[in-house]
Parts: sequence; C-alpha cells; structure tokens
Amino acid sequence: MDAEAIARWQFGITTVYHYLFVPITIALSMLVAVLQTIWYRSGNEQYLRLTKFFGKLFLINFALGVVTGIVQEFQFGMNWSEYSRFVGDVFGAPLALEALLAFFLESTFIGLWIFGWDKLPKKLHLTAIYCAAIGTMVSAIFILAANSWMQNPVGAVFNAATGRAELDGFSGFFALLANPVFLATFLHTIAGAYMVAGGLIAGISGWHLAKLNARIASGETSEQIVADAKTHRWSARFGAIVLLVSSVFVVLSGDLQAKVMTQAQPMKMAAAEAMFNSADDAPFSIVTIGSLDGKEDLFSIRVPGLLSFISGEKHVQGMRDLEAQFETQGFLRNDGSMTTLQEGIKRAIAEGTVSPRLAESFKVVDITPNVPISYWSFRIMIGLGFLGMAIAAYILFATRKKNTVLPSRLWTALMVTLPFYPLFANSVGWIFTEMGRQPWLVAGVMPTAMGVSPTVTAGEVLFSLIVYTLVYGALAVIEVGLFLKYAKAGLPEVTPVEIRKDDEPMSFAY
Repeated sequence: MDAEAIARWQFGITTVYHYLFVPITIALSMLVAVLQTIWYRSGNEQYLRLTKFFGKLFLINFALGVVTGIVQEFQFGMNWSEYSRFVGDVFGAPLALEALLAFFLESTFIGLWIFGWDKLPKKLHLTAIYCAAIGTMVSAIFILAANSWMQNPVGAVFNAATGRAELDGFSGFFALLANPVFLATFLHTIAGAYMVAGGLIAGISGWHLAKLNARIASGETSEQIVADAKTHRWSARFGAIVLLVSSVFVVLSGDLQAKVMTQAQPMKMAAAEAMFNSADDAPFSIVTIGSLDGKEDLFSIRVPGLLSFISGEKHVQGMRDLEAQFETQGFLRNDGSMTTLQEGIKRAIAEGTVSPRLAESFKVVDITPNVPISYWSFRIMIGLGFLGMAIAAYILFATRKKNTVLPSRLWTALMVTLPFYPLFANSVGWIFTEMGRQPWLVAGVMPTAMGVSPTVTAGEVLFSLIVYTLVYGALAVIEVGLFLKYAKAGLPEVTPVEIRKDDEPMSFAY
C-alpha cells in the first residue's frame, strides 16, 4: 500500500476508536447532571449514589476520550499537510474555537465538579457539571460544523493567488454554522449520543436489578438491598425511556439528514441504496446483492416509491447518470447547483490557475464511493438502532408495575449487549458518512489523494499506525478493565455532603 492508503487506514482506525468515547461523554455528562439535580431537589441519598456511580463511569470514559482525541489533530499536520494547507483558513476556525471554548469549559468545570463535592455550595457544584456537559455540546457543534463543511463546502471561496480555500469573511463563518448538512447532522448526532448513554444506564442497572432481586428472593431482605433494587429499577427504566425518546429524534433527524444528503451529495444517497440507474418514484432497497466489483446489482428486493419519499425527490439520480454528469459538467448538487467554492475550483481548472496536479486529479478521479460499504453500513446502522429500541421497550414492559425481574440467560445477554447496539450504530453511521463522501476530502473541491503530505513515506505512516495500534490496544485494556470493575461494583456508599472549612484541602471524590 502507498502512503495515501495507509494514512486513510490510520485516520479511520483512530477516528472510529475515538468516537467510541464521544457519544458517552456528550450524553452521559448531561444525564449525570440530571441525576444530581434530582438528588439536589429531593435530598434522597439513592440519587446521590446513582450520580456518583455513573459519574465515575463518565470520568473513566472522558479521560480516554481526551487522550485519543488529541491524536486526531496531530494527523492533520503529519499525514494530511496538503489538506491542512488548502483548507486551513476554513477548517482552522471551528477547530480553534473548539479548543478555546469547549475544551476550556469541559476541563475546568469537570475539575471543579470532581474536587468540589465538599468544598463548593451544592447549587454551585451542580452548576459545574452542567457547564461541563454544555462544553461537550459546544465541542460537538464546532467539530460537526467542520465535518459538515467537508460534505457541503459553503461560506468559502477559492483564492487562485494562494491556491487555497478561504472563508468568505464573517458571513462565511456564519454560513458554516447555518450549513443545512450541519444542522441535520448535529441533531442526529446528539440524539444518537443519548441513545448510547440511555442504553448504558439501562443495561448496567438492569443487570444489577436482576442480581439484587435474586438475592431478595433467596431471603436477603436487608433494608439496603431492597433500597438498591428499587434504585436500579428506577435507573433501568430511566435509561430505557431516554433511549426510546432519543430514538424518536434520531428517526426524525435521520429523515431530515437523508433529504439534505440527497441535495448536497446525490452520489452518497445512490451508493447507500445501490441505485445504479435513475428512477422516478424510486424504490427503497430491502436487500440487494451486487457483483464483487460493486458495479451492478444481481438480485434485489425493493419497496416501490419509498426512496423518493425518504429523499424528498420524485426523481432520484442513479450512480451511472451521476458519473456521466460529472464527466461533462463536473461536480453538481442534486438541483444542478454548486457552492461558491465548488464553482471557484471549476472555473480555476478551466482557466488553468490551479496546480496541474489538482487539475489532473479531477480528470482521473472515480466519483463513485465503495458501494458495498456504503450500502451495508447504512443498513447495519439502522438495524442496530432498532434493536436497541426493542430491548429498551422490553425493559419497560418487564419492569412495569410490581413485576420482578430475575436473572436469566436472556435477560443477562440483553443487558450486557444493550449498550453496544446504539454505540456501534453510531460508529457504523460515521463509517457510512465518511466512506460515502469518498473519493473527496472536500466534496467537489479536493480529491482525497490530493490531501496527503507529499514528504511522508509509506514506511513512516505504517510505523505510526503500528505504534498507535499498540498504544490504543493497551488503552482499551485499561478502559475496559476499569469500566467493568466499577460497573460491577454497584452503587457506592456515600456520606452526607458537608462543606469543609476553608483551611481543609480539597480531595478527589472518586
């Protein structure tokens, strides 16, 4: 493999690994804040125990998320310097704001929350976890705005003198935040994160609930065990409700995202449906078996008209027509338009004011993404999401009224695997999003092959890939070990939270 292929593998592996921690951080931080709010308002010690229990799991996850996230930005300079040079004026703004605003909020207020249990007034301490949770949201805003710009490059112009994309003034930055792709993606991503956190809470508490009920059934009826069972029952139902409610927003935002994607990236939609030929009242594929090269379908089962409904377009373009259109007219959105940056690149290529390498790359680029990956990742994402929803509904049914849940192979399997269904659905969804954008780093503007650092060799990138893999493997062992240890430990014992005197040192509460 050449440097480009290895660099893509490295960025893909490290990104998917990092994103395992992101949705948990975004949503669990806010849900922990909600649990602490309930304790603050009710004074019930059981909610304080839930707050500290899931707060500890959140902190373990947050630490690994920060460590693995830093590596992502290193790669822009190491492996993708041409990309960084070309889009730095645009891409740098949201990344800088993410570091200055979001990371400041997260790191500062998480520190205050950890050390301030017995030092800060209860209301101020509660405010700290809300500020940290808002910081994770702000981080998502700027990162998703940057990524959405790669999918639909609005608010930027091409400067032929410097050979770079540049923001179109202040209006360009606001266009970045008003990007239709960003608005749909943000809603979908945040709702997906709450599915993950809800599944995590429901699965862990559901597992503990069955264990505690078994102890009660065997004759252990101490006040503490009964109280813990009641608490975990409430928590399991709380997590299941969060999962189901957020899944409604995932479906609604997913519908919006499909329509926006069809407009901005018609090829991605065509690849997601293995739709080779254009059609009116286009059908949705239930299952399609294609050739090994992904160039034609051999067998398919389709629902007539459903794809047109999902995409919001009566006439849906197929991959072959889009390929022919690119040959004659260049990259076009579904309505035949271009963004200002896409128009600028097309004009500069025609006038010969771009580098010969960039001009040549547009002549040889194959604009069709990997069809099997796009098609199946889209369906795996949907399938895992609905599976998580079904288990959440079952938890609510099984714990209704005074029903008692006891350990069984089925219940244990469902509770242990529940957190992974929405988590992997999120990961596979991002694989679809990024693989479906190929062969473009910036849609219609910069082919992926153009963004690789020209001085980096395949051996150098391979070496860093191996090092990252070994380090990430070690971190995974640590993360899983810590997470399982404290998840199995159950609700912690707590003492009344009292404000310490000014001369007493702050202590680590976990």
